[in-house]
Amino acid sequence: MSRLRSYGWFVPVIYLYTFVLGTLSLWFSLFDRDGRVQHWFARTWSHLILKTVGIRVHVAGLEHIDSSQAAVYAPNHLSAVDIPVLYASLPVQFRIMAKKQLFRYPFLGWHLKRSGQIPIDPDDAHASLRSLNRASDSLRKGTPLVVFPEGGRSATGRLQEFLGGAFYVAIRAQAPIVPMALIGTYEVLPMNSFHLVPGHVDLLIGKPISTTGMRVRDRDKLGAQVRQALLELYDSRVKGLAPLSANDERQTKPMLTPES
Repeated sequence: MSRLRSYGWFVPVIYLYTFVLGTLSLWFSLFDRDGRVQHWFARTWSHLILKTVGIRVHVAGLEHIDSSQAAVYAPNHLSAVDIPVLYASLPVQFRIMAKKQLFRYPFLGWHLKRSGQIPIDPDDAHASLRSLNRASDSLRKGTPLVVFPEGGRSATGRLQEFLGGAFYVAIRAQAPIVPMALIGTYEVLPMNSFHLVPGHVDLLIGKPISTTGMRVRDRDKLGAQVRQALLELYDSRVKGLAPLSANDERQTKPMLTPES
């Protein structure tokens, strides 16, 4: 019954939201110079998805976000649901650094391109460097950036190795990097699945890590700092916060431990 509900209701309705709001977003992009309206459409799309599926999001650490200063937000990546959670939860307008393949999808890709998101091609080093430099320039001009340091979703739910792109961008722009732990999105929608289930998701936002004075060669050191901070955020959820309800008990299992 859960799969029937997902395939017969959740997925078609999400496609409908994407078609309608994507079309409107594309239309307004002709007049929306700073991306504010398109970001509103993305937030609305995200809220509708979360509400429809019954995904409840708890956010902790919003006090660590300084809306007056551009930063790199660095969450782990567990699920396609991560994007709606971030759009619905973060109180700042931001851009996302995403794989180039996503820009090829109808409506989603068109919106990503028109709204100024930044494509990364892992198979083309020169193109990737140009995109990273573009992201740094955007960051210096005051636009926050969301980058998944793992480079893609985790197929197991465990934390993968970090790539250097997020840290290169932050150091080059001398902007702080904010570690964020997403917990529970893997359980509501694993990778390579269309089986959406209601559930509870946590977004834990850590203290900003300064990059002032760092050089590009320090990106591995910065990556280790961010990784440790992210794991500590996860530990705070498992050990320090009250347990979820009985219906959400399955989502307390450790899904953020390092990949063995």
